[in-house]
Amino acid sequence: MNKTTLDRPLRILHTESSTGWGGQEIRILTEARGMLERGHQVTLLTPACGDIFPAAQKLGVPVVDVPLLKKRPRDLLALYRWCKAHRGEYDVINTHSSTDSWLAALVAQLLPGFPPILRTRHVSTAVNNAATTRWLYARATAHIVTTGEALRQQLNRDNGLPLERMTSVPTGIDLARYAPRDQATLRAKLGVAERPTIGIVATLRDWKGHDYLLDAFAELRQRHPDWQLLIVGDGPRRAHLEARVAAAGLNGQVRFVGNQDNVEEWLPTFDLFTLPSYGDEGVPQGIMQAMASGLAVVSTPVGAIGEAVVADQTGLMVPPHDAAALGAALERLLTDAALRTRMADAGLRRARERFGIARMLDAMETIFAQVAAKR
Repeated sequence: MNKTTLDRPLRILHTESSTGWGGQEIRILTEARGMLERGHQVTLLTPACGDIFPAAQKLGVPVVDVPLLKKRPRDLLALYRWCKAHRGEYDVINTHSSTDSWLAALVAQLLPGFPPILRTRHVSTAVNNAATTRWLYARATAHIVTTGEALRQQLNRDNGLPLERMTSVPTGIDLARYAPRDQATLRAKLGVAERPTIGIVATLRDWKGHDYLLDAFAELRQRHPDWQLLIVGDGPRRAHLEARVAAAGLNGQVRFVGNQDNVEEWLPTFDLFTLPSYGDEGVPQGIMQAMASGLAVVSTPVGAIGEAVVADQTGLMVPPHDAAALGAALERLLTDAALRTRMADAGLRRARERFGIARMLDAMETIFAQVAAKR
């Protein structure tokens, strides 16, 4: 989009119907906090039962409880009433998930003066080509932001959406927070044993690939009994994964540490980062954080991961659903310190060049201003 500015701070309204926690929610809050610090007005509408609600409060992002839980009349009415009461107070509305995008689009048809809608697509899940969905994306939405160029190209290829109506804006991370640190110091602080360590930071969902990682690790342990695996994150699969670890007799080698506010301290305790996802990813923040922390990465070429991990330069790519290939890549990097260091250094350079939060905020500021100018 061409650069467009307003003569005053932007007034941005975000909506989020998701009640879970992951990269999407972190992106919303990181961006919102950054816009607030730049002097813009930001408000988030989301159900109070969702994880993002207290997280927004903790970060000082203004958040309002609106029950955007389902595509049903009472939720539509709740959003309509709130928007009617605050008509004229916002320049643009940024929707994020399917439910809140539909509800906002319908409210826009009912309420004159509704601000233009910007939709952020965080994942590469296929979008159907039903007439109603085409209307949502092509007519009801003023512009679409994707978190990776692969997602933008997918919407153009599969759904016929014009490339000029979409912009790829990768998520930015705080490069002062995520940076190489002294491993021995942090291992001592966090109680991590001085052993070769594979690590993963991800919500414990099935498509993040933890099951394949456990399969690979169980086989690797037969040849490398001193290796350990750290799993940072929580989620609906935790009990399942813990049961698998216990059944395999790996309780002393696999450690679950749950969600951590100080991920930037956990990452440097790893020797190697992995995310064997097979899901509809954008560019996972865990990968960007790991690269910025000076770690080589083993991952899969799904979604827009390839826009962060350059195969055979900053890490290794393996097919999804392939524990044997995953194990071979992990073994190759963990047993070859020189190769691991070269890839880690290349990843750190790439992170510093491409992953900074200022790049994301600059791009979003321009897009918000241009969309707002359409009203």
